[in-house]
Amino acid sequence: MTYKFFITGTDTNIGKTYISIGLIKKFQQSGFRTLGLKPIASGGKIIDGKIYNEDALCLQKHSSKNLDYDLINPFCFLPPISPNIAAERVKLKLTVEDIYQKIYPTINGNYEVYIVEGVGGWKVPLNDQETLADLVYKLNIPIILVIGIRLGCINHSILTYESILNKNLMLKGWVANCLGPTNLENDANIETLKQYIKAPCLGVVGLNQQPEEMLDITPLL
Repeated sequence: MTYKFFITGTDTNIGKTYISIGLIKKFQQSGFRTLGLKPIASGGKIIDGKIYNEDALCLQKHSSKNLDYDLINPFCFLPPISPNIAAERVKLKLTVEDIYQKIYPTINGNYEVYIVEGVGGWKVPLNDQETLADLVYKLNIPIILVIGIRLGCINHSILTYESILNKNLMLKGWVANCLGPTNLENDANIETLKQYIKAPCLGVVGLNQQPEEMLDITPLL
């Protein structure tokens, strides 16, 4: 059986890659051949004349087999800005169809689990008309939501959750990634999220904890 998941977040810089790598390791520990990829990335560095993204390199490194970088991250932009703006600056029309065609062969290969990490938050624009949410709709795969636990996360999480439901997509689970030291406010936020989000919490990852030690993938299987 093959499992595919799209990893999105309530915002940028809330630990999507950190949790994605934790999921990769957890599935590997359970005996699954697992591939992580990041179709679109903003914020890169130039190595030997080519743009690479650090998050995509990490996904490539931790996957069960080291595929070519271009298969892991076919669209990479140098500045750390919204992908629609980054694409415009290099005169590229970034479309859902183009991204889909690029990654379709990769996510239908010889792996048992595919972890597809998004860019930024759920509604990041890809062009003047399409957003990341439209790409996930085209892929039609279940979603795992990474929530950065901090002030404002409840509102962001509920809005993201409702938007996913409005797309008639499946939220398979969510992860609470604590961005600061554990405190009573964090615990209260997480309990509130459990009341509002009708999908299993796959784990609470504390500051400096290893995600693979805190995640439960049982609800995903």
